Amino acid sequence: MAGSISLSALACLRSGAGLVTVATPAACQPTVAGFEPSLMTVPLPCDDEGRIASAAFERIRELSKRATVLACGPGLGQSLEVAGIVGALYGVVRQPMVVDADALNALSTLPVSDVMNRHAGPRVLTPHPGEFARLVRQPNLSPEQRTTAVVELAGRADLVILLKGHQTLVTDGAREWLNTTGNPGMATGGSGDILTGIIAALLCQGLEPFEAAQLGAHVHGLAGDLAAEQLGQVSMIASDLLRFLPEAFQKVQAG
Repeated sequence: MAGSISLSALACLRSGAGLVTVATPAACQPTVAGFEPSLMTVPLPCDDEGRIASAAFERIRELSKRATVLACGPGLGQSLEVAGIVGALYGVVRQPMVVDADALNALSTLPVSDVMNRHAGPRVLTPHPGEFARLVRQPNLSPEQRTTAVVELAGRADLVILLKGHQTLVTDGAREWLNTTGNPGMATGGSGDILTGIIAALLCQGLEPFEAAQLGAHVHGLAGDLAAEQLGQVSMIASDLLRFLPEAFQKVQAG
């Protein structure tokens, strides 16, 4: 899904990252490159369905050596090959990594004990409740049980987890924080992809994972609130958040 990763990459640029490179299947690389000339793109080997193939792993790992931060998941698609690549990158990449969307779904297909506790660098996971339920293989959690499970997993596996939803929860297992910005109009396709890009950019600028997730959630919601003021909640789409990110950051900087 070329639009998902493009929204994420554009949000990363709008949130202060100096250079953003999108490694994407060769089948959709021209589409991604056409969204914004400021993005750099790298075509990767892909299967007949246009999803990243196993042969892409070494290329991605080589590219990662030049990166400050990696974001993985938006628009990725699902396959056994994708799951293998995501699991391997999660385990060996030493830089901070934001893990979202289909990357979370990929991790959910792998043995939890083999994945969650075996990461070489800081990890920020940004699931919505459904993705978290798949990740921990507990589909029937109440909201209270889900919060407890999120905090427990973050502490046990040394992760920062941002659980998306009303009053988004950010925790590292020791600290818990609830976001107060945002509105129901943001419950639209692509909104989470933009949050991934924002957090990745903040990590690039030296924020610690917990603080990057906090500020990312706040700015993301604030951009949504600014958009809602002008457009209304009913008509909001994800790309509207990109339009209001500069103003959201200006408001944060102004205190």
